[in-house]
Amino acid sequence: MKRTEPSPIDAATLEAELEWLAQVIEQRLAHYFHATTPSSPELPGALAPPPALTSTGSYAAAIQHHRLDPTERLLMALALAPHLRPQLLDVLATPNPGTQRPFTEFGALIGPGGALLPTVETACFVLAGDNLAARLRTLQRLAQHDLIQVTPPPGEAAASGSLLHGLLQPSPAFLALALPGPALPQFVDRSALATRVTTGLRWDDLVLPATTLAQLDDIGLWLTHGHRLLNDWGLGRRISAGHVSLFHGPPGTGKTLSACLLGERCGREVHRVDLSLVASKYIGETEKNLSRLFDAAEREGHILFFDEADALFGKRTGVGDSHDRYANQEVSYLLQRIEAFSGVVVLASNMKQNIDDAFLRRFQSVIHFPLPKAAERLRLWREAIPAEVTLEPSLDLERLAQQVELSGGTILNVLRYACLRAMARGDAVLRAEDTQEGVRRELLKEGRTV
Repeated sequence: MKRTEPSPIDAATLEAELEWLAQVIEQRLAHYFHATTPSSPELPGALAPPPALTSTGSYAAAIQHHRLDPTERLLMALALAPHLRPQLLDVLATPNPGTQRPFTEFGALIGPGGALLPTVETACFVLAGDNLAARLRTLQRLAQHDLIQVTPPPGEAAASGSLLHGLLQPSPAFLALALPGPALPQFVDRSALATRVTTGLRWDDLVLPATTLAQLDDIGLWLTHGHRLLNDWGLGRRISAGHVSLFHGPPGTGKTLSACLLGERCGREVHRVDLSLVASKYIGETEKNLSRLFDAAEREGHILFFDEADALFGKRTGVGDSHDRYANQEVSYLLQRIEAFSGVVVLASNMKQNIDDAFLRRFQSVIHFPLPKAAERLRLWREAIPAEVTLEPSLDLERLAQQVELSGGTILNVLRYACLRAMARGDAVLRAEDTQEGVRRELLKEGRTV
């Protein structure tokens, strides 16, 4: 396999951005300690950013792609400083002569190794000083910006402490474009509600009934022509701007794979929403996080994939207490955001009967992913077997496909077991005995017997 060389890092642009940040901090401190007027100036203000970005490097490209204005560029440089040039922030550790502690208004926290970590308070100080109106504008900008995220300090829960203590972190989405390459430090996104899902398979690898494939094609048509239908043909006045689809069927029947391949076929990224994280933040932060999630997905044209959707859209029961009422409000808000979303949302569930009928009526399509029939199972067996493996003569795939009803995901689990056994023997032969044992184990997991 040919080794892929990492993309060159755009050091020149980064150098200029960090030097600009250092000048802004110097100007802020000079005004703070020597100001004769009570109000602080709003920065960067007259301190212009580096000249127009002419570099063809990754960081300059990311700034241009996301259309960051000077204030956003300065905030991003501040968030990156402890990772790329930590000594730049050391000046913020200057002790207060009255308390012999760092100035509270500087806001920087001491992180691992003694490096200073910028917080929301640091951003407010650098940009606004003690100018209350400018500080409020900074807070508003950070609350709305999904490329610069605010995470709790180590050891502090999201619901506790002050917003001003939150650490500034560049988002993984920005870093993936701005600082590519395995040699770069890894930034952990502790507040992400969704992660991108991909596959190495192709559309032709899908083994599904013709009716299911036709319905998937309908979603593809919407992705390709929906914008023109809504705007050029004027249907946007009468129909919703997006497409919501429910994929339902037993586990392992291709729901997630179909969403991935649909995205690749139409040139869209697919992002799986982490429902467990949504549930853990249900009280207090759900609206804010989901708003950022949907705004980012709409701006970038992503497909949103909700797995195990019945956990949120299940049949509703009576309201027992205030928590139940709040949970219902959260579901209603999520449904509202889904309906207003101009892109494609895919909800996946193993059990359609658990989805509330009131929600089903609002979906544009409901697509069934059934267990494969015998001919489809035979194709799944044959196409999944590695080319390096030979079949034992006694292993009758046609008979196995006819007699044992398995999903595509289960067939892969069986082959994983049998191939590992072959590797352990060193003969690269897929034996009937190992395959049958793999089938037996998978059926036991489902409460069935051979």
